[in-house]
Amino acid sequence: MSNDVLKINMLLGDYPNTLALKSGKVSSPRLSFDFDPEKTVNLRFKRLVREQAYDIGELAIATYLQAKSFGKPLILIPAVIRGKLAHAAIMYNAARGAMSPKDLEGKRAGVRAWPQTTPLWVRGILENDYGVDMSTVKWTTFEDPHCAEYQDPAGIVRAPAGKKLRQMLIDGELDAATVSEQRDAPDSKLKTLIPDAKTAGEAWYQKYKLIPINHMLCVKESFLNEHPWAVEEVFRLIAESKKAAGLPPAGGVDQFPLGVEAIRPALAMAIKYAHQQKLIPREFAVDELFNDFTRALGK
Repeated sequence: MSNDVLKINMLLGDYPNTLALKSGKVSSPRLSFDFDPEKTVNLRFKRLVREQAYDIGELAIATYLQAKSFGKPLILIPAVIRGKLAHAAIMYNAARGAMSPKDLEGKRAGVRAWPQTTPLWVRGILENDYGVDMSTVKWTTFEDPHCAEYQDPAGIVRAPAGKKLRQMLIDGELDAATVSEQRDAPDSKLKTLIPDAKTAGEAWYQKYKLIPINHMLCVKESFLNEHPWAVEEVFRLIAESKKAAGLPPAGGVDQFPLGVEAIRPALAMAIKYAHQQKLIPREFAVDELFNDFTRALGK
């Protein structure tokens, strides 16, 4: 390998929009990549924020907002890696009786971790679009936050050791839970708390014209300062990889927008929700999440 080729230590999952880059179909003569082999990327988020273990990495937006609030030397890159409507992510056990969003008030709900990004969107939607008083919900968590400095708000309890989120929901120890999809172990008893979640999500998109952001790219500040050209090259490769996958589909919704202006509405809403839910101490301005260099990418 030429000494002129810069190797980047990178955390990036396997998705349709990243496949061409990770497979080498899309490449740069100036860069090589050492991709972390972990398939469940969120298992590496603690290392990313606590140790700055990667030059460039995919990170959940809720975690990035907390990292920003704690002064971590990470700069956001305006590239959405994962984005998805969140209406179907909270479920209840229909065998124990029907529930609607307002029925969640006063009930027991579970989330993997309080600052997890999917629950951030779910709670925000329930509070702001369905009028649910989230302060009345009795929340149970199962994991520590990615940012070690963060403490869950008062009143949130940790599940007993050995308990599993989905099983507690099935057994009636929780009334609702964010279990995302039912890919691994479908259970016909579990129903979406938001009725007709697919249609409701599509209507929400038409109202707000944004897709909830799950993961974006960020860069270690020291790496950006030393190799700004490499960050620009990575941004270009992400755009090419997305294009190689035929995304967005003709006439379809762009789930992986690039550039600050394309992402601004979704980031503003994520910031609003994060502040409402006490994940961050104040509402950032969207432009604060970038520096002058990354803010200009995609223009």
